[in-house]
Amino acid sequence: MSIPKTYNPNISESKWYAHWMDKKYFSSTPDDREPYSIVIPPPNVTGVLHMGHMLNNTLQDVLIRKARMKGFNACWVPGTDHASIATEAKVVQKLAKEGIDKNDISREEFMVHAWEWKEKHGGIILEQLKKLGASCDWDRTKFTMDDSMSESVISVFVDLFNKGLVYRGVRMVNWDPSAQTALSDEEVIHKEVDSKLYYITYKIEDSEETITIATTRPETILGDSAICVNPNDQRYSHLKGKKAIVPLVNRSIPFIFDDYVDVEFGTGALKVTPAHDLNDYQLGDKHGLEVIDIFNDDGTINELGQLYVGMDRFEVRSQIAVDLKEKGFLDKVEELKNKVGYSERTDAVIEPKLSMQWFLKMEDFSKPALDCVMNNDINFYPEKFKNTYRHWMENIKDWCLSRQLWWGQQIPAYFYDGNNFVVASSKEEALVLAQAKKADVTLEDLRQDEDVLDTWFSSWLWPISVFDGIRNPDNEEIGYYYPTKDLVTAPEILFFWVARMIMAGKEYQKEIPFKNVYLTGIVRDKLGRKMSKSLGNSPDPIELMNKHGADGVRVGMLLSSPAGNDLPFDESLCEQGRNFSNKIWNAFRLIKGWEVQDIEQPESSKIAIDWFANKTNVTITEIEKSFDQFRISEALMSSYKLVWDDFCSWYLEAIKPAYQAPIDAKTYHSTIEMLETVLKLLHPFMPFITEEIWHLIKEREDDIIVAQWPVASSVDTSVLQSFNIGAEVISGIRNIRKSKQISNKEVLSLSIKINGDFDKSIDVLIAKMSNLTHIDYVDEKVNGAFSFRVGSNEFFVPLGQSVDVEAELEKLNQELVYTKGFLNSVNKKLSNQRFVDSAPEQVVAMEKKKQSDAQTKINMLENQIKSFS
Repeated sequence: MSIPKTYNPNISESKWYAHWMDKKYFSSTPDDREPYSIVIPPPNVTGVLHMGHMLNNTLQDVLIRKARMKGFNACWVPGTDHASIATEAKVVQKLAKEGIDKNDISREEFMVHAWEWKEKHGGIILEQLKKLGASCDWDRTKFTMDDSMSESVISVFVDLFNKGLVYRGVRMVNWDPSAQTALSDEEVIHKEVDSKLYYITYKIEDSEETITIATTRPETILGDSAICVNPNDQRYSHLKGKKAIVPLVNRSIPFIFDDYVDVEFGTGALKVTPAHDLNDYQLGDKHGLEVIDIFNDDGTINELGQLYVGMDRFEVRSQIAVDLKEKGFLDKVEELKNKVGYSERTDAVIEPKLSMQWFLKMEDFSKPALDCVMNNDINFYPEKFKNTYRHWMENIKDWCLSRQLWWGQQIPAYFYDGNNFVVASSKEEALVLAQAKKADVTLEDLRQDEDVLDTWFSSWLWPISVFDGIRNPDNEEIGYYYPTKDLVTAPEILFFWVARMIMAGKEYQKEIPFKNVYLTGIVRDKLGRKMSKSLGNSPDPIELMNKHGADGVRVGMLLSSPAGNDLPFDESLCEQGRNFSNKIWNAFRLIKGWEVQDIEQPESSKIAIDWFANKTNVTITEIEKSFDQFRISEALMSSYKLVWDDFCSWYLEAIKPAYQAPIDAKTYHSTIEMLETVLKLLHPFMPFITEEIWHLIKEREDDIIVAQWPVASSVDTSVLQSFNIGAEVISGIRNIRKSKQISNKEVLSLSIKINGDFDKSIDVLIAKMSNLTHIDYVDEKVNGAFSFRVGSNEFFVPLGQSVDVEAELEKLNQELVYTKGFLNSVNKKLSNQRFVDSAPEQVVAMEKKKQSDAQTKINMLENQIKSFS
């Protein structure tokens, strides 16, 4: 079987992925094995693969491949999320390019376009994951708007409504003027920005007096309903019962008095705009103030604002400042840094808005979901995120479920006779409920709520609904695969998704949805910035894989990605991964290039085989411990060192036959067995090259993807200790060759003076790997030799003919003279009491260290010179 000189990942990857698919290794059905199930965090159907996906799905694939090799019935369920806001925005953009305005077509027509877009673009990211090597059960691929998934979502909404947990009401919500929909608090990103603080002067009605109020949003004065001051603020006590006049619109508004206002903050007076600020809304509700909503859904001013009608809110902000100044109402403007809420999806500035929405009461859900994390029924890796989770859960608010969109599960509420409504899974069921309240209601009288449910309301059911556990709670699959084992996800959706899945699991399966949550870090560039399209700092993962191979990129991603810590990504990491692939390939080619004969096995090979077998067992134990603690990066590093440092740098060098000489069959076959073990340990991290080499070792039907995971045997620590000492001796001899420019081909001898424990059986290995003619043991130091220590034992390498003793002595004496001169200058400085007293402490400490190092070097040089005499 011919072995190519270089490894070609592109050919190997497509070949083996197709092979695994044909063999249905990724497929899973319930059987008598223990299940290991994980569900993919469903990427947005709009998405294409980015570096965050690469990290997340590489970690999942490592876990699922290892579980498969350990004999579990491994099931990794893939799928995509319908992403209401993002997808609808994409479809609206597509329609606009075709000259179609969403407002000019019906909901049904829009949904046809949306489904067409989804079918064309929706599977891109899943196909890209295949190139990464993701071993998902693709036959199980789910989409959160599949009929079965939508049925589950609607069923849960109806159930929660019937339990009194879902309600409808007017509340202050986070409004996204770009997407024109409400958002939950968790979908709002708060950013620190440069703003302006406008000091606006209000006239007091029937008075020459004025009052100044500071605001960052001057456009909202058009919706002012009152001015609030603290009842204990003596500056304004005379204003009780009086009114102020809103600048420009000349509307009279009352003064109200409330402890809410901080006397020390700003001017101590607060404009109250109940329709456009949550705190103002609460004040307005308390004091019975008028609510004036001045914004249209798209963020433009409506007729209630009286001025600037139809203009965008930010255009108004600029213009109203000019107009206020012209009319003498703008006292001053100050620069200010403050936090502003932005839509996570559209990056539009959020506008607080009163709106009729659907909500889910969260109080009863939060406690059991909090308890199961705090008592470690569910483990977080790293554990530090438990505090974040607890803070969120202890400060939870009701979940705003409704979104003013068309793409998504339409809320199953049916209205009749104005605002009367019933909630049911279908229009036919709704009719029965409505007729129970009013007998003459017809099917035509029912009109379904226009809004859709928040996308997360489908995602929170994901570990249950992918196994059809909502519609058929007692089916075989939900009983077998649920709860899933591990969840790999990002900390930023810890509340969005993780917490809510726990709530749904406790509510609908009476059981937690997973046992372990591995929280990845954020992939950042070399400057520490989060990778994003807008910054142009995110490489194309497909291009990276084409350049470095999927295995190379997988290794590069994992080498520096400890759980919960951000990954400072650099393409050189992928280069390192590719180089590792080449190292493995070249080691394999070296082994297969040896001629094998039935000859006697050298003692040095026996020692090396015994050592590497023990070293492998130690590494297997380390790897298992790392996996148990979800230290996946450390597990990879243990495998990496076993291959690069131990197998390639030491073991192969120890058993390698002389140039053009054969290797004995026993050593060769042991080496192949060890290589196979190493390949198994590497397979979860590097699936393609390990499968390629596995089949190049010999023709076979079995595949490494389902090979048995190595199990550690007992370890003989004395073997490891003996080899380690031998390795130090070999390194010491190699250092002498390098420093004295002695060729590796020149044979040397070694004398050993034992002052402590030393295993003489390692001599044969030292002799082979150091190219020694012989090793002898002495009772005294050997003169005319280079020396070094390992532990308490001394080792002497007599000077060979290639070493010019006189030249070596001259060089040592020159170095000794220089070092003594250097020490003399340091001593002079330290003997100067003025320097010692006045110089910084760290400077004096550094000089003393120079003094100590110089004296140590002088002693070493004098001993070396003495050994030549």
